[in-house]
Amino acid sequence: MSRYWSELARALSPYVPGEQPRIPGLVKLNTNENPFGPSPKAIEAVRAAADDALRLYPDPQSTRLREVLADYHHVAPDQVFVGNGSDEVLAHAFAGLLKQPRPVLFPDVTYSFYPVYCRLFGIEHIAVPLDARMRVRIDDYDDRGGAVVLANPNAPTGISLSRAEIEQLAARRADASVVIDEAYVDFGAETAIPLIGDHPNLLVVQTMSKSRALAGLRVGYAVGDAGLIEALTRVKDSFNSYPLGRLAQAGAIAALKDEAYFQETRLAIVRNRERLTASLVRLGFDVLPSSANFVFARHPGRAGSALAAALRERAVLVRHFSGPRVADFLRITVGSEAELDRLSAALNEILAES
Repeated sequence: MSRYWSELARALSPYVPGEQPRIPGLVKLNTNENPFGPSPKAIEAVRAAADDALRLYPDPQSTRLREVLADYHHVAPDQVFVGNGSDEVLAHAFAGLLKQPRPVLFPDVTYSFYPVYCRLFGIEHIAVPLDARMRVRIDDYDDRGGAVVLANPNAPTGISLSRAEIEQLAARRADASVVIDEAYVDFGAETAIPLIGDHPNLLVVQTMSKSRALAGLRVGYAVGDAGLIEALTRVKDSFNSYPLGRLAQAGAIAALKDEAYFQETRLAIVRNRERLTASLVRLGFDVLPSSANFVFARHPGRAGSALAAALRERAVLVRHFSGPRVADFLRITVGSEAELDRLSAALNEILAES
């Protein structure tokens, strides 16, 4: 059927999401999903919203959700944009802000959707190498290219930049957009949202899939200067004028209002991350310092692909990437204590084999 494809479709190499298999007894640590589930109040709100009003289109501007987000982050509603997960929000940012005459900059090891968007929208890009410790160096973004997009904490490394470093970058690149992708920020990094008042070029993107455990509802958002938000809205209204359904809006609003549950589960993941890191170090792994809900680790005596395959044979799923700098690393989601115990037992068994 490819003879009917457009030239654009032929040229694309789509992003490959984490596997979602159906294996009995599976310990699923490959897609950074929250092991604790959403706020009970969010589930209740979704159920309440599943009524006869579903026959009507939702609010195309997600007005109430944007107001709640604005209040939560101490900004104005016109500084907030919402979309179907942060991936869609990022896509609109690439189209509305990052498609410029100069190439966009992002790290050579980062979220692999960024080069996909560049191919989709015809955007030139420069991959800036991480340093030998797999860290982003702000100084490397000074003298080349135009706009910048950074995941903070970075994915898949989990390493974060400080807010002061983000502010330094936004100030240095004042003539171009700086997009900070904060999908994992709630697990140990500093959000850049307080900087947007002083930096009209700074857009901060977050998701409710990870720390709010609403991956199934697909709710992402951006916070930035009203001028940046208007660009995203223009793209949205030229693509999908009703991005969030009634259930997604209701669940997201309720989740934002349950701060106690959010803090309880967020801190539990941070504790489990430290537990996981210590366990891996005891087994001889090199583990990068993570501010996310996953760790990036490698074993000096085992190939990453072989470890991932051996874990899968034991119904433990982790993420393995095949890039030249990361081929021996595994990205392991921070699961529940029981899931981490299963992982540890499986690794002990594998490493004990000759």
